[in-house]
Amino acid sequence: MKKIFPRWIEKKLTGRESKGKIKLLFGARQTGKSTLLKQLFKPGALVINLQDRSERQRFERQPDELVRMLMAIHKPTMVLIDEIQKVPTLLDDIQMIYDKTPDKFEFIITGSSARRLRGVSANLLPGRVHRYHIFPVVLDERNLDRNPTLIPLPLNRNWKPGFLPWTIEEILLYGNLPGVIQETRNSRKATLEAYCEIYLEEEIRREALVRQIGPFAHFLELAALESGNIMNLTGLSQQSGIAVATLRTFYQVLIDTFVGYWLMPFSTRSRRRLLTTPKFYFFDTGVRNTLARIPLSEDVLRLQAGTLFEQWVTTELWHRCNYLGREYRLSFWRTVSGSEVDLILETPDEVIPIEIKWTTSPQISDARSLETFLDAYPKLAHRGFIVCRVPHTLQITKRVLAISYTDL
Repeated sequence: MKKIFPRWIEKKLTGRESKGKIKLLFGARQTGKSTLLKQLFKPGALVINLQDRSERQRFERQPDELVRMLMAIHKPTMVLIDEIQKVPTLLDDIQMIYDKTPDKFEFIITGSSARRLRGVSANLLPGRVHRYHIFPVVLDERNLDRNPTLIPLPLNRNWKPGFLPWTIEEILLYGNLPGVIQETRNSRKATLEAYCEIYLEEEIRREALVRQIGPFAHFLELAALESGNIMNLTGLSQQSGIAVATLRTFYQVLIDTFVGYWLMPFSTRSRRRLLTTPKFYFFDTGVRNTLARIPLSEDVLRLQAGTLFEQWVTTELWHRCNYLGREYRLSFWRTVSGSEVDLILETPDEVIPIEIKWTTSPQISDARSLETFLDAYPKLAHRGFIVCRVPHTLQITKRVLAISYTDL
């Protein structure tokens, strides 16, 4: 039996900022939404699992079922609804009940697809709803024995991370899905394969997000192989035989189901000619590797360690930026002349260029692109970092430090 460990987003869902609001928690399947609901459960809470077929069909057959259930409750109650996109019309009923009795029910709702909720959830005005996301496990949820440098997540004093720390090689190969983390090495591969085959193909088709699974399955493999590269839809269309318009739809499906995201290029009003094409990343290295049919063996790291390391550092920082809110942004920088910085982190206080290197002994040459960026934006950025595998922080140039990935 898998253990239940605390997640950082809990403090957002239970804190003062969300009191009296409908809490809508989005995230890809298997990121821990259902488990989190169990942790938030209060005695007497009403739990509705729409992933359960019989439960789902009951609400589909009886459109007013939820209203009648809640009207029969005469005291303040927590209402937990899992996978709301299965019956999105329930959001209208939740809105109606909330408007009539805003202090009676504490609604916490989860969803793994935003596509089917767009039309319905538009009725849930900003004054009623606080929207949150949950992602694969981040470093802060694994242990406290580190010194976060770039984006530390504020933690409660009673915070006790429970997920066991893995080696970086394990993280690069198997990713950070909470269920996979708790499995034995022998079962991780089978679990990831089942996730990709059953959910990313069958579940997405069942949700009527794509009609033909064959082209979409082929697209998933190509998209995974292209993860982290500058987007070239025309080239991908020629390679796959899938129309550009269809590729755009497929990418949007991945974004709507929270298994991928666009990393946009950094932009300012400067006159420097910058690349404007985004990159696409999958949300988890284990899922990305499985979709790309990359063998989950440490032999792969001999050739692809640098690429996988860049994929993981990007997703780790992107997830933490999203946890902390709109004041934190992540992008990349590349000029048409070829100068490039892997990541640009924008915080409320500064802009920080970041290079990602698999090396254990960074050199001055590794800081060249960071120095170019710092020279280009002297009013915005004053320091840069090389994220790598150094055992301790090193001064590379006057403005650039090399830090360990454990201290992200």
